[in-house]
Amino acid sequence: MKTELKTAIIFGVIILSAIFGISFAFSSLESIQTSQKNNQDSLQVSNVDKSKYKMAPELVGIAHYLNTTPEQLSKDMENKVILYDIWTYSCINCVRTLPYVTEWNEKYSDDGLLIIGIHSPEFEFEKNVNNVEMAVDKYGITYPVVLDNDWETWKAFENRYWPRKYVADHEGYIRYDHIGEGSYKETEKVIQQLLEERAQALGVQMASAESLVDIEEFQHTSFRTPELYFGYKFAQGRNQLGNEEGFNPGKVVTYSIPNNLQQHFFYLDGTWKNQEGGMKLVSNTGSIVVPYHAKEVNIVTANYAELEFYLDDDPISSSYSGRDLISGNKLITLESGLINIVNSEKAASHVLKIIITGPDFEIYTLTFG
Repeated sequence: MKTELKTAIIFGVIILSAIFGISFAFSSLESIQTSQKNNQDSLQVSNVDKSKYKMAPELVGIAHYLNTTPEQLSKDMENKVILYDIWTYSCINCVRTLPYVTEWNEKYSDDGLLIIGIHSPEFEFEKNVNNVEMAVDKYGITYPVVLDNDWETWKAFENRYWPRKYVADHEGYIRYDHIGEGSYKETEKVIQQLLEERAQALGVQMASAESLVDIEEFQHTSFRTPELYFGYKFAQGRNQLGNEEGFNPGKVVTYSIPNNLQQHFFYLDGTWKNQEGGMKLVSNTGSIVVPYHAKEVNIVTANYAELEFYLDDDPISSSYSGRDLISGNKLITLESGLINIVNSEKAASHVLKIIITGPDFEIYTLTFG
């Protein structure tokens, strides 16, 4: 073999060996980097310092279970990221959050999210399981709801507000806490993060990250009439009953509406019994007058009555008619709970008048948005 040919073959073998060596080196480096990244991800999850977080308390004092049983719920809670939603069905602030909560349930339940609605009632009628069942059906709630009628779970969470959302990781540590409406994107991002942590820790597959729930958020009026309480217990420290007769705890009082009305106060006409949670109409007819500023008005009532609503002495027009007024300005109350009576685009000052026919009608609050 010629020297030139032998030299060329040797040189070619050297080049091929070098290429193979470099390729193997890069392959090994990529493998090492991938391994290091996986180790770092695992390390990041395992290194979350949970000493500063509290464990979620047990669900205690539960009167009823909806959409589940005690045994099934206990089983379903194992190794799940859990959103505890403390709510009550006549609370407008709670109701406004439900579209987000129900949508999160649809999106993430298969990835390890469990939502538990803790229904802690504000008023006595909200303890009735049939009333809560109707609300659960009305708002399309399919996740478990537990009735915390004596506030034992409420107290275990050291809670003081409606609504309130706690998110616990798969090990039971409360990693997020939000009071009231809003912060929906922040809450959902926490859910996604904790589901990713769970997937890595348990070695399970999780669907790729989805876009956040896109629902138009209710925009509160910066200046509006505050919530008005008709029960003497709730009105302590925030008494806005404008009649000169005032509150008379436990007594039956005949009220008459004065000539001069003040905004953000409510006024009664007729004979009413003063109760801890609200006012109960004793006479066959009565009325409530409220000068207010807002774009939305809601009332919380109980027991049968025929109601008529007027704004500035005129029947409520279609441009102001609330979602629950389906027949002009009149309504017959059959269920106990929240009724939306005024719903407009912009906030403005008006005088609302409610004419009531039917003794035993009870009213608890007026809320404004």
